[in-house]
Amino acid sequence: MAAADTHEHDVLIVGAGGAGLRAAIEASAAGVSVGVVCKSLLGKAHTVMAEGGIAAALANVDDRDGWQVHFADTMRGGQYLNDWRMAELHAKEAPARVRELEAWGALFDRTKDGRILQRNFGGHKYPRLAHVGDRTGLEMIRTLQDRGVHRGITFYMECTVLKLLKHGDRVTGAFGYDRERGRFHLFKAKAVVLATGGIGRAFRITSNSWEYTGDGHALAYEAGAELKDMEFVQFHPTGMIWPPSVRGILVTEAVRGEGGILVNNQGRRFMFDDIPELYRTQTADSEEEGWRYTQGDKSARRPPELLTRDHLARCIVREIKEGRGSPHGGVYLDISWIRERLPHAEEHIKKKLPSMYHQFKQLADIDITKEPMEIGPTTHYMMGGVLVDADTQMSTVPGLFAAGECAAGLHGANRLGGNSLSDLLVFGQRAGQYAAQFANEYGGAPVDPDEVEAIERAALAPFARDGGENPYQIHHELQDRMQDLVGIVRTEREMTQALEGLHELRARAGRVHVAGNREYNTGWHTALDLGHMFSVSEAITRAALERKESRGAHFREDFPRKDDAFGQFNLVVRKKADQTMDIVRRPIPEMPAELQRVIKEQS
Repeated sequence: MAAADTHEHDVLIVGAGGAGLRAAIEASAAGVSVGVVCKSLLGKAHTVMAEGGIAAALANVDDRDGWQVHFADTMRGGQYLNDWRMAELHAKEAPARVRELEAWGALFDRTKDGRILQRNFGGHKYPRLAHVGDRTGLEMIRTLQDRGVHRGITFYMECTVLKLLKHGDRVTGAFGYDRERGRFHLFKAKAVVLATGGIGRAFRITSNSWEYTGDGHALAYEAGAELKDMEFVQFHPTGMIWPPSVRGILVTEAVRGEGGILVNNQGRRFMFDDIPELYRTQTADSEEEGWRYTQGDKSARRPPELLTRDHLARCIVREIKEGRGSPHGGVYLDISWIRERLPHAEEHIKKKLPSMYHQFKQLADIDITKEPMEIGPTTHYMMGGVLVDADTQMSTVPGLFAAGECAAGLHGANRLGGNSLSDLLVFGQRAGQYAAQFANEYGGAPVDPDEVEAIERAALAPFARDGGENPYQIHHELQDRMQDLVGIVRTEREMTQALEGLHELRARAGRVHVAGNREYNTGWHTALDLGHMFSVSEAITRAALERKESRGAHFREDFPRKDDAFGQFNLVVRKKADQTMDIVRRPIPEMPAELQRVIKEQS
């Protein structure tokens, strides 16, 4: 067997996005040794793609905002399947985390009197997103990386974790390999924090980059942790459609927050046709009122383009299916129309949306200040993930923590735009704090060398086979099945078909063959990623089959209405003793009376 390089840390963090870096900073501040493993290069985290802003009730633009309003908006957006304690902590602590980021050097856009500027976003009652143009995630990562590097944290770049190691019930480390040389790495740790992001690469059309193969979800599941809300996959309504090489790349919600409108091939603003009862009193019923809202008129109601993402995605799919779509299978997002109403509109758009301007100009040869963008839904975000304690972020496995997109609870059935970045800061900080505390309290535990050898043997197996399946082909077929059968609109027949296909593909994946050596062998990397993607794909499909209603990001064509009975529990995925996947209904704990009053007052 190949020798593995061994590293020892008190706290090991898997993932170097916003949640991982914030956890690393907090753990390091507690005086423990911290190692951070990232699948790609430092700075390549998907947090960079979060462009619109950080949701936090700073009340800098509208003094009616506060944690109570933010809490109520988050719960309403999540269709009340959220972990109410996480939603409470998030709403209360997000402002402090944003101000902390500012103190560490983040440069935000400013109001005229010098405070952090905030913009409108879908599902938020008031302008709440602190931003840096449309490059907020980039500024956040820059700031956190600078802070982390100067704390002396050890980073292991281009390194993929294959499996978590355990001694008895608790986690004792992780085993993986570096992508450049193909060498194995053994990480011994007293506590592990998963911050690996999402699962988008299990679908054909996605805004996610290649790293998002559900690693954290699958690692936790295989280690015995429970997963929650796996049926809720968010399809962002606005991804690029054309040219094919950029299909799925995100078009930030900030375009709509700055006045962008959705129109079909008839030039009609179709979102006025379908406004959910839950948001009817908050949504404009005229183009004029919606425009006044984006310009800061506190008496106006928000435009329908700022409804929740799940609703917009389904409305766009309806327009496409009924023949009112764009030439390449989408609809139009138009910010150029504000030229009719705003002096110097071209300069305004370039200032507020610089990344979007350059993205469309360079990739599609479209000037968004003069013509509409062709957009359509793209797999974007995973609300489901590792079931964690709201206060500590520890999973059901002792010593294993999770934060950010790979953790579940905050967002319920649907995430509001901007809540992802504040989620990373609030719960990354908590995960780092309590992981360090766990490491100090419980110390280390031994690693089983036989377990390590078994992982090595399984990882190298594809090289030993004479002929076999192509890992790329299996990945493409997996993406097609998930996109076509477990996508935006779902039915029992199609999901049952998907589940059968997943079992067939998993069997074929056990026969994959890769050629060449271990040095930066992308075929080998794909073969090793397949196991994680099969685990999350099966969890998504089984949970979606079990939830026989439509709620949030989960839409069943055969059960198109919301069922109050399904609003009383979350679906939890766990591994049974025989290694098969089990789905159980976990009742939602009763919300304290004071939080119930908050929601009632804000309705």
